[in-house]
Amino acid sequence: MSHTRIPAARGVAAAAAALALVSLTACAAPGAATNAATAGGPVAGGTLVYLEHQAHTTLYPPSAGFYPNGGIVNNVFDRLVWQDPETLELKPWIATDWEVNADATEYTFNLRDDVTFSDGSALDAEVVAKNFDLFGLGDPERGLTVSEAINNYAGSEVVDDDTVTFHFSAPAPGFLQATSTNNSGLLSADTLDFTLEQFAPGNSAEVIGSGPFTITEETIGSTLTLTARDDYDWAPPDRAHQGRALLDAVKITVTPEDSVRVGALLSGQADYVRYVEAQDENQVEAAGFTIYAPQTSGVNNHLSLRVRNDILSDIRVRQALIAGIDRAEVVDTIYTENYPLATSILSSTALGYVDTSAAFEFDPDAAADLLDEAGWTLGADGIREKDGEPLHLVVNEAGAQPRSFEALTLISQQLKKVGVDLEILKADAGTAAEAIRDADQVQISHSMVARADLDVIKSQFYSLNRNSLLNLDYGDQSIGDPQLEELLEGVASDPDPEARVADSQAVQRYLAEQAYVIPLFEEPQVYGTSARVHGVTFESVARPSFYEIWLAE
Repeated sequence: MSHTRIPAARGVAAAAAALALVSLTACAAPGAATNAATAGGPVAGGTLVYLEHQAHTTLYPPSAGFYPNGGIVNNVFDRLVWQDPETLELKPWIATDWEVNADATEYTFNLRDDVTFSDGSALDAEVVAKNFDLFGLGDPERGLTVSEAINNYAGSEVVDDDTVTFHFSAPAPGFLQATSTNNSGLLSADTLDFTLEQFAPGNSAEVIGSGPFTITEETIGSTLTLTARDDYDWAPPDRAHQGRALLDAVKITVTPEDSVRVGALLSGQADYVRYVEAQDENQVEAAGFTIYAPQTSGVNNHLSLRVRNDILSDIRVRQALIAGIDRAEVVDTIYTENYPLATSILSSTALGYVDTSAAFEFDPDAAADLLDEAGWTLGADGIREKDGEPLHLVVNEAGAQPRSFEALTLISQQLKKVGVDLEILKADAGTAAEAIRDADQVQISHSMVARADLDVIKSQFYSLNRNSLLNLDYGDQSIGDPQLEELLEGVASDPDPEARVADSQAVQRYLAEQAYVIPLFEEPQVYGTSARVHGVTFESVARPSFYEIWLAE
């Protein structure tokens, strides 16, 4: 089979990035660069106190997309490839270079020969193959799922100690970028034998990677300590720092209360916090602290309308919901300028973005007309009804999304004005997780997905991935909209970068035209740091990296 050698900085995803002419930049408050510049050179040592909004749930990389998981995974597990967070170019890391065949069904990676896991075992081709065989195929008996970042995986081939080839049953143009994500964090051979339960909290220190930090202490649901590896010396060559991490340790403390988290930062008890709420940003900046708001650059924060539900199967009802929601009021009332109003289901910084905002205009008169046409008439209580049934819909509060309950509360007030009764299912309800999988219990889903690759739109809406629209019925395994499935498969399987961009844009337009989604805002991750914290960086979808951080005296 013929091969085309692709320079390390010019992978398939990087080519698409060049076409889309996008870049990802972490947004810092004015003065952040000045603080670093005036603090002198980097200082080694010290423990960073980092406050996390929520406790982590798993360290199994394919399931580690949740940001509390990602903040750990990003610092404990290395990856084959590094994605530059500013240019989105794919560059060497554990892999020194790679080859991809013409139809993106075969990838060969040459590996560094000096990398070890923290248990002393070698990171060689054999263990890399074992990692991706697990991530690409899963293991249902152990409860380990296939990575949503990997498509059409067929198997691996160990060529020699530092060369591995991966084979795919159909084109997999997103695989190169997939090897740079947290979902592809490299695990030691022994760790790869774990069950899902062994990746759970309580066993975190036993999960072994090759990254700059190891997990040394854990109190379930409360604290986790990351300790620097003294022998670490294989950071991506393009990173500003090389060798051992500058910090000695990072103490991660779960602090759910927003006021306590911000108060600890302002009082000097914490150095770095994740999830500074929009209403607290001004207070943090006014006190001389720095706000970072890097964009997640994937599927925007949005509402998915489950079209296989009887009420929402009528496109006029879906269009009425869109027209009845004043998205700008939601953003202006509840969020800040770090949360731009969405103009598509994808972020404007995402690969393949196309503006579909015309489909999401606020027009309450049009909403009323559409509901009239659909046979929903106003009742005495102001709620519309049809055949004796009220126009009642349920949306889930998304605990991981910023101010989800407040946003949904305002949206429910807006929809009530056009006769729609919107109930909010609280995130902590015991049956919420199961209810979200049933379109007759939760008709509208609130969520988002971060990934700096065209495949992100497939991850959210494809039947075998997150299935946000419930296009796949989990009960009878039927597909409601085969056309959407085909469009999503095109994004993931077209080997031509330009064609993949066109495929993604076709999906965005289709979702808008069919009134399947209501994009709300482009979601950032918002962090706050004290003046003594320097070298703050993030990976391509805004998870923190502690490797280059140093603390001024």
